[in-house]
Amino acid sequence: MADDAPVSPTTTPVDEAQKSNAHSGKPTMAVKVYAPFQVYFEGDAYSVSAANATGPFDILPRHKNFLCMLVPCMLTLQPVEGDKKTIKIHRALMHVKADRVVVFMDV
Repeated sequence: MADDAPVSPTTTPVDEAQKSNAHSGKPTMAVKVYAPFQVYFEGDAYSVSAANATGPFDILPRHKNFLCMLVPCMLTLQPVEGDKKTIKIHRALMHVKADRVVVFMDV
């Protein structure tokens, strides 16, 4: 007689981005804003807004690869956890690649 016990499905690894947005279903991206001696923000966010020589712009998850110098502006983050954060930028380099945004300030 065959064993009729239920077979448990195999599980596959879930990457950190999928874990972090599982509670809301909204896509997120990893963001780090730092200077040589201070980290201003590090975590997951839904959006980043800033300005370069062309004007203001927004970065959302799945944005194309992007590199630019930021002009003096207010960098605005919408983190996954907590309220909106605003950081004053004098001069910075922003790099966007594969749902990861890095802003290196005071360059």
